[in-house]
Amino acid sequence: MSSDPVDRLLRAILESAIGQRAMPARLDHDTPLLGAIPELDSMAVLAILTQLQDELGLTIADDEISAERFETYGALADFVRDKLAG
Repeated sequence: MSSDPVDRLLRAILESAIGQRAMPARLDHDTPLLGAIPELDSMAVLAILTQLQDELGLTIADDEISAERFETYGALADFVRDKLAG
């Protein structure tokens, strides 16, 4: 288990959105997400974005959302960290 609070929260949000059974056994920076996990569909992406905004107080503009943001776990985590850094 990671000691990084952003990592722990992001893992929990992903699991909430796609379900525990769909979560990859290993989730690291290079773990593919979009296209690799069938449960990660448009509704799951919306749920993830909503939870990020609600739980972290982020504002995510429509033009910041792209497939590249969800390509890998690392890309998504980096995006969240960049948003938190402001």
